[in-house]
Amino acid sequence: MHWAQYIIPVIVSAFTGWITTWIAIKMLFHPRKPFRVAGLTIQGIFPKNQQLIAQKLGQVVSKELISFAEIEQKVTNPDNLKKLRPEIEKHIDGFLRDKIKESFPLLSVFIGEKTINQLKQAFLMELESLFPVLMKSYMNKLEQDLDLEKIVTEKVAGFSSEKLEHILDQITKKEFAFLEIIGAVFGFLIGLLQVTIQAFLP
Repeated sequence: MHWAQYIIPVIVSAFTGWITTWIAIKMLFHPRKPFRVAGLTIQGIFPKNQQLIAQKLGQVVSKELISFAEIEQKVTNPDNLKKLRPEIEKHIDGFLRDKIKESFPLLSVFIGEKTINQLKQAFLMELESLFPVLMKSYMNKLEQDLDLEKIVTEKVAGFSSEKLEHILDQITKKEFAFLEIIGAVFGFLIGLLQVTIQAFLP
């Protein structure tokens, strides 16, 4: 048997493995618009299931990835108020020293340095107890008003097929190329096995 009878089938098999994998990857996004062939509707997997993918992704984000309970815990953490305390104290001090004088000139005569400091400390103590309550109330209201599942679903469903393909291509470009190589390797091995079997057959 001539050497070409061994080499050509192996090369063809490797090419078939590569082109089959390449077509399979392309069919994730193409064709973008459905068309019918012999009674069958053909459309890319992502364009065909984009609405369903958007719904599932919305559910995952709202239930698994983002937890309002965790956000509330972080927001109401007393450490946050400690970080803001210097700025808050500065504003309270300015209010007691300047704003009151502007609004109530006569009253400011009876408010000395000691009274200002006492009032400032009273405001800060009240704020420390009020801050977690206010933030918790705000987070509860935000959770009711902000439908994360709906927002994510609408955003993903609104992506064009081209944009979705571009995003996934940026993320998985190397992986897709590796899959194509694997397809060619498997095709090569299958072709080699076929030629080997054929060579030993009588």
